[in-house]
Amino acid sequence: MRQFVLLCMVCCTMPALAQYAPQAGVAGSDAIGKDDTRIVAWAKTCTVERGWLNIADKSKGQVTLGDPGNGIGKSDNVVVSLGDSGVAVVTFSGALYNGPGPDFAVFENGFVNGADPEEAFLELAFVEVSSDGVNYTRFAASSLTDTPQVPMAGVYMNARKVNNLAGKYRAGYGTPFDLEELKGSPDLDIDHITHVRIVDVIGDLGSHGTTDTAGNKINDPYPTEIPSGGFDLDAVAALSIPGWWPAGIDDVATNYRIYPNPAIDVLHVDCEMQLKNMTVTTVTGVAVIQLPMNGQHAKVDIGHLTTGIYYLILNDANGNQWVERFTKY
Repeated sequence: MRQFVLLCMVCCTMPALAQYAPQAGVAGSDAIGKDDTRIVAWAKTCTVERGWLNIADKSKGQVTLGDPGNGIGKSDNVVVSLGDSGVAVVTFSGALYNGPGPDFAVFENGFVNGADPEEAFLELAFVEVSSDGVNYTRFAASSLTDTPQVPMAGVYMNARKVNNLAGKYRAGYGTPFDLEELKGSPDLDIDHITHVRIVDVIGDLGSHGTTDTAGNKINDPYPTEIPSGGFDLDAVAALSIPGWWPAGIDDVATNYRIYPNPAIDVLHVDCEMQLKNMTVTTVTGVAVIQLPMNGQHAKVDIGHLTTGIYYLILNDANGNQWVERFTKY
């Protein structure tokens, strides 16, 4: 009986002790830097529904800092503020898909505690995605911060206590999100994400406060009765768009198509550029087919491959590279 009681006590206290990835710059962090070579594109459109200076007293009005245009393009620490319960929706030049690892990252403008690199002043937001711009699915979020976050009072948050909430990392570093976590969600195609929605968290410990997936109150700065109150959207970066390859520059349009997809025996490749070679890899990066190319069309025999997801990597003579995901039936 004693052992059983001790086990129950341990299990009950585990959520409070849970530790997630640490602040950007600390060993073990999964933050995505704005110059990360995995980034293939930045949000191209942004719409914003302003939230309140203080949702408990809407007579004080809404936040005003920035405009929706500040939420597009590369992270530059120029933001649009959402305010209490404010919402931003961004889109890209192409649909996101469920690639290996994180598929996109959301950037805010938090700042680190000069006395402790593990802590920062952070304003948080839920993140949701949609395949049609109508039905949205929210990432499961966790917040284990048990200290009230009093604005302008030097109260900082430890990133190890926060998971799947945008704004977890300091300025210049995005919070990553992996579409694989939403696999099987109704009304959602994780290989065709057209919209990303960011919803401001209200850190009120009272009746207006929001909770994480487990029902914990989310403590972030509240109230912030200033024009820049609430979550400050800086940028959203894409890491997985079919046919887009990290280039360290703005989006580059694709000039090829592969078909059919899914395929059973043969995969066709048509290109407007002269290709040098192509490689087919598994999702873990193991090359299973490598072929030279001297033209703009190729027919790839994939009949011997096992059923599953693969990546087609195309290279031209100038060193450019493109990647496309396909399914083998």
